[in-house]
Amino acid sequence: MMVMILKKLLIVLVVVMICAAVYILKDTSKNDQHSALLDENSFLLIAHRGASAIAPEHTLASYQMAIDMDEDFIEIDLQMTKDGVLVAFHDDIVDRTTDGSGKVAEMDLADIKKLDAGSWFNAEKPDRAKDEYVGIQVPTLEEIFTAFGDSTNYYIETKQPDKSEGMEEDLLELLYQYGLLEESLPKGHVIIQSFSADSLKTIHELDDDIPLIQLTDNLEQEIPSPETFKLYREYAVGIGVSHKNADDAYIAAARRAGLLVHLFTVDRLAEGEKLKSWGANGIFTNDIEAVSSLK
Repeated sequence: MMVMILKKLLIVLVVVMICAAVYILKDTSKNDQHSALLDENSFLLIAHRGASAIAPEHTLASYQMAIDMDEDFIEIDLQMTKDGVLVAFHDDIVDRTTDGSGKVAEMDLADIKKLDAGSWFNAEKPDRAKDEYVGIQVPTLEEIFTAFGDSTNYYIETKQPDKSEGMEEDLLELLYQYGLLEESLPKGHVIIQSFSADSLKTIHELDDDIPLIQLTDNLEQEIPSPETFKLYREYAVGIGVSHKNADDAYIAAARRAGLLVHLFTVDRLAEGEKLKSWGANGIFTNDIEAVSSLK
């Protein structure tokens, strides 16, 4: 009897050890995958405003579609309402992508939530139209984190931070609240970008472990000086620039300076292949389907 009990215990122990090993391997694999997000040899597909070619931009539906298509990141443009709530919205006015009008910064969240953020898409793209888009709402950042948690990677841009006091602090507070900056998560799970160096420096002072990307708006394809690249390196891991203004020499110069290069906005496979061959580390795209083979 004792021998049989010992055998059963041994079997149970072996099963437990196997399960533990499988879990560890899966967890390690996940971390290995995510740790490569900021690797100098990485090439990332960043869903620009979600899967915005096939769903209304900056809506939960658009983000979900991008996640389903195995993007590396969902990109979120961050604006602050009049009553201090962070919402996902690109333009400073709501006219283009809702049935309303006015500035986001001059509207309370209650007013923002009354807007129809999907019907415009059905009208513009009838071949992609869905009844469920009618009346779809502008999501808050908190609603996005609630919906997706740590199951996806976030690439967040602070928009008009100079007109949105406390935006950076509120953003980090939500990231901490939802456990998205936990040490157990791989570095690069959250990336923050901005055209505002001051905004990025504020974030860097609050938490210097968050990877930051300095967006640049050079309109004449002028390669920044080594001194400028060096200044970026003091707080950022990379730069974001229009693919129209970054040729192979530009990308090579940034990479030599130790900066990652993420380019916007690329929806053609041939263009993406060229940029990848030049050493770019990723692209923002509206059309994940069109460029998916770059992964």
